Order: sequence, then structure tokens, then C-alpha cells
Amino acid sequence: MKGIILAGGTGSRLFPMTLGVSKQLLPVAGKPLIYYPLSTLMLSGIREILIISTPVDLPRFGEVFGNGSHLGLSICYAEQLAPNGIAEALLISKEFVDCDSVALILGDNVFYGAGLSELLSRSLNQNAFDGAVCFTSPVAYPESFGVVEYDEQNQVISIEEKPVVPRSRYALTGLYAFDRDAYMVASQLSPSVRGELEVTDVLSVYLNRNRLCAHRLDDGHVWFDTGTHESLAEAHNFITNQEAKTGLKIGCVEEIALSNGWIELQQVHARGRAFSQSAYGQYLQNITG
Repeated sequence: MKGIILAGGTGSRLFPMTLGVSKQLLPVAGKPLIYYPLSTLMLSGIREILIISTPVDLPRFGEVFGNGSHLGLSICYAEQLAPNGIAEALLISKEFVDCDSVALILGDNVFYGAGLSELLSRSLNQNAFDGAVCFTSPVAYPESFGVVEYDEQNQVISIEEKPVVPRSRYALTGLYAFDRDAYMVASQLSPSVRGELEVTDVLSVYLNRNRLCAHRLDDGHVWFDTGTHESLAEAHNFITNQEAKTGLKIGCVEEIALSNGWIELQQVHARGRAFSQSAYGQYLQNITG
């Protein structure tokens, strides 16, 4: 399974903060925001990753990650010329995915919780992935999200994009996985009334084929959609508090790569020395393996 991080858009809900910088490069608890979705893919065991962003912002991501070799990853880049919807990422990534299954995560989404790695590995089942998987979480204002409706047996009944009258409180989080049919499904979509290729329409096709699994995140897992000033601050405060309590960094991509056996300890320490003036760099230098 390969991974896609969709880090496009204008970040208009965060203006003027994002007038000169990509939203996904804003600092959250001492790290660029995109470190958190990248760490989610890495916790799933995914090593081949495509970052999709605007032509203006894409070089900046290249400066941050390069080819990913320092993390034991292979990172490629592709342009999304306009914010034409999440499902367009499946079309843009056709050559990169090359008939493989793919996990797609939004570059402004933060996931945290005990057992998250196990949940992702189990749900994505890379060796025999078939169908589509999404993750949902209860929210206060579901009309701002894609909404998933469940029946009494926890089976999905319907999926709607930003409904005026939501049928449930369960919102789609920005993490999805699709089998090799995803490109064909996305290529047959028509733009919605918003002018976008909606990921909810892709999921609905899989639902109609009885090939969709929608996992509800339980109380032990936290999800932040950092698209507003309030949610961005909430994510920052939550992560800062958790790190202060545990002494461990959340979203530390070098530490995850080391734990996965993708890089050696000396590489982590070398990275720490390069950042030696920051608390993050000092943390890396103190990792013992």
C-alpha cells in the first residue's frame, strides 16, 4: 500500500496566517503540521508517499522532506492546480499508485490515541486490502463535514457531503484507504454543486458495492481537523500538554522511522545535531533507541 498526503488548498479559513505560507507548514507544538499526517501513514507501515500540493507550495515541502531517505521513506511530489476536491488526488496520483492500494490522508488532520498504530495496521491490512476504509468521529457541527449514517448494527446506511440536516453526528475524518479500483471510480465522477470531485461520492460507490468499512474512532482516540484558528489552537494545546505529561514527542517522524527499523540511531542523532538549537533537535539527540 502506498500513501498520499493531500496538502493543497489556499487555507482561506486561516487568513491572514496563511497568506505567505501553506497551512500544512504552520507550526503545531514545535513541528510543521504536516508531520502529524505523515506520522500517521508511517505508523501504518507505509513508506512510499506522494505529497500533493499547489505549484507555489510544493517546493517548500521539498525543502522540508527532500526524497524522504533520511526517514527511510520514498517521497514524491505532484501538483494540484486548483482545489478541485479530495477525490481529484486519486486522479493525480494514478502513475504513482500504479494499480496498488492507497491510503489518502489530508495534510491538516491530526490523529492521536493509544493503540493507533495497531488500529491502522489492522484496518488497512496492506497484504490483502480490498474495498475502501474510512474513519469517523462524532462532532458538534456535522453539517460542516461529510456525514456517515449507521444503522443499529453499526452498518453504514448513507454518506452525505455537508448536509443541511445531518442524519448523524459522525463526521468523516481525513483518512481513507482504497483498493486498486479507486482511480476508475474517481475518473467516472462528475463535479458536485460545489464544483469539486467529492470523496463522499467515491465512498458511496464502494458502499453501493458492499465494499465499504467505516470505523468509528472510540473515546480513546482524538482527531483534529485543523482548518480553523480554534481547531488549530486546540490541536497545539492538546499535543503540547500530552508531550509535557509523557516527555515523549507526538508526530516525531524520526523516532517513528527508528522504531519501524527504517533508519539507524546515528541517523536520528545526526538529524538532532542539525536542529541542535531547538527543543526538537535536543529531543532527537537524547533518543537512546
